Amino acid sequence: MLRRRVHNISYLVELVTPKFAENLTGTNKHSCVWYSNGPTLTELPRKLRKYERKPLVRSFNELKREARLRRKERQNVRENTLKPPDDGLLVKGLIPVAHQVYAARAKLLSCASRVVKSIAIYSCSLCGEVHVGHPPHKIRTCDVPGSHTNEEHSWKRGTVEHILPLIESFHLYDRIGRAVSHNERLEVDRIPAIVELCVQAGVDILHYPTRRRTFPVYSVAVRIIDFERRFPKDESPGKDINTYGFWERRPCEDNKHMELHSDDIHAVAVRGMKAWEMMQSEALKLMQKYSVQTCGYCSEVQVGPKGHRVRNCRAYKHQMRDGQHAWQEATINDIVPPVHVWHIPNPKSDEPLENRLKKYYGKLPAVVELFAQAGANVSENYASLMREDIAVPGLDEEKWVV
Repeated sequence: MLRRRVHNISYLVELVTPKFAENLTGTNKHSCVWYSNGPTLTELPRKLRKYERKPLVRSFNELKREARLRRKERQNVRENTLKPPDDGLLVKGLIPVAHQVYAARAKLLSCASRVVKSIAIYSCSLCGEVHVGHPPHKIRTCDVPGSHTNEEHSWKRGTVEHILPLIESFHLYDRIGRAVSHNERLEVDRIPAIVELCVQAGVDILHYPTRRRTFPVYSVAVRIIDFERRFPKDESPGKDINTYGFWERRPCEDNKHMELHSDDIHAVAVRGMKAWEMMQSEALKLMQKYSVQTCGYCSEVQVGPKGHRVRNCRAYKHQMRDGQHAWQEATINDIVPPVHVWHIPNPKSDEPLENRLKKYYGKLPAVVELFAQAGANVSENYASLMREDIAVPGLDEEKWVV
């Protein structure tokens, strides 16, 4: 009797398992679907604590492997041929890309400045959180020292700088030369990091000159040898050029953007959305060739093959580093940080986002949310962040949600 029962149970298991696998993988057309065909929900990376370092772009083992290879090359005294841009020359194929990024940034600032006049931007005076649209949300996430006990935000009107924060970098006249020292911190100009990236990739700005080499540099035992400096030509293009002038308030062309006086907010938003996507995608191409460094604990960025030596880091355990930065490879979010805000499903509604329903709301970069509320279409890359496939219940229906 027991043997017969075991045989029957094993037969039922063999009969049910293939059908269960078909339902789970979606190969059975006549069965119910066990999964959603929509975009997978993507959670934003959590906010780092003060003592946590930014995640590395490359693994720590890979960095140690490169350091060991560099140490071996230093022992072997031989000449190494470098490739652009490591040899000081420009990558010719990326010069048009640099001009596209520079033009897209100017167009983005113009479009955002025009749309901000029609759509309100709010910023918390305590924690700095940003909200796009009126009225501001009621989600209680203000947990900084000095905030209210109920963690409600103290809203004030914001500007374009809150949705497009400015990340600056020291402007290098010679990107292959020595790093900026601590004593030169007030003598070297600081410009937006994305602009400095475009300048090093081939964009010429009158007030921020940079050295354009005609002959490459060479590496001998991991030391850079510049033959142009040892044997200069008769006509030097960098002669009589003031390579720095922080105290001189010169007109900056990169901050000048054309004002848009169009009354069609929808058309301006569409242009701004295209400029944002182009600036992001093309800047990634530049960063694959031109190195950008960032501090692992603070927001400091330096465009170039190495970081500067200015001791102005005030992040975690900066005393142990004598105020110097913990440099590591940067990402696109370091030079153009996307300030993520809560996405409003229905911009025409006057009801604010409620704290009890925050798990049903999605998020978007602030500039994307600004153009989306103005009528621009959002790219499919943000579909997993918007949570458009989730129906937001009412306050009286939330308790019945399973």
